Amino acid sequence: MLELLDYTFFRNAIAGSVLAAVVCAMVGTYIVTRRLVFISGGITHASFGGIGIGLYTGISPMLSAAVFSVLSAFGINWLSRKGDIREDSAIAVLWTLGMALGIFFSYLTPGYVPDLSTYLFGNILTITSADLVMLGIVAAATAAFFACCLNSIIAISFDEEFARASGIRTAFIGNIMTALTALSVVACLRIVGIVLVLSLLTIPQMTAAVFTGRYRVIMILSGIFGLAGCLGGLALSFALNIPSGAAVIFVLTAVYLAAIASRHAKKRFCTIKRQ
Repeated sequence: MLELLDYTFFRNAIAGSVLAAVVCAMVGTYIVTRRLVFISGGITHASFGGIGIGLYTGISPMLSAAVFSVLSAFGINWLSRKGDIREDSAIAVLWTLGMALGIFFSYLTPGYVPDLSTYLFGNILTITSADLVMLGIVAAATAAFFACCLNSIIAISFDEEFARASGIRTAFIGNIMTALTALSVVACLRIVGIVLVLSLLTIPQMTAAVFTGRYRVIMILSGIFGLAGCLGGLALSFALNIPSGAAVIFVLTAVYLAAIASRHAKKRFCTIKRQ
């Protein structure tokens, strides 16, 4: 498999795995801790509308998906806070609207339409230099924001009302994190696709939480688990000739189940030892 490093597409896949692991470690920990997984799922599926619009207008689908995702994310917040509608209903509206728009504009696109399964299910081997640039920008912006505001982010993640009472600008930080979540989703679409990207943002964090409850340590461990899942999925995809997106999630889930099993085995061993 090492001879594949001579190919640009394979080096791009590895670089994309590293950057995606960094982004998902930070944003995913925030999402899981604040219990925003369902909202993130709505943003993820709404991004398909941006892809369809991009294909129809000739704009880069990833760029249009990024814009559409950010607008959808703030649209969910606005509808749930200002409108007479519950948050889960607002998510459902934009979730289904985004998917419908994506299908609508994809079928209206004249000429050859790229394989939509790449956007839906991902293909880590199709990552281009432009995708790496986007991932790099999102990773750098996310890392810079976390470096400046990590303590405030942690406070908001665990108790937003207390953070607000402490003088933390919760609305500002929340809005930035909403935008970063939307951009992270789009940046990782090439790896696992719209259908599976939410798993890349949650399973590594769930695995890390098996071993620790400390926010900073969860971020570090989830980055390691995320990278291992991406590289392991890439290897599995190559060995079995199966879609890389599904392979990545399969490896991540296997690691999570192994972590759960090891924790139960350790507890059982300690119980037996005490007896």
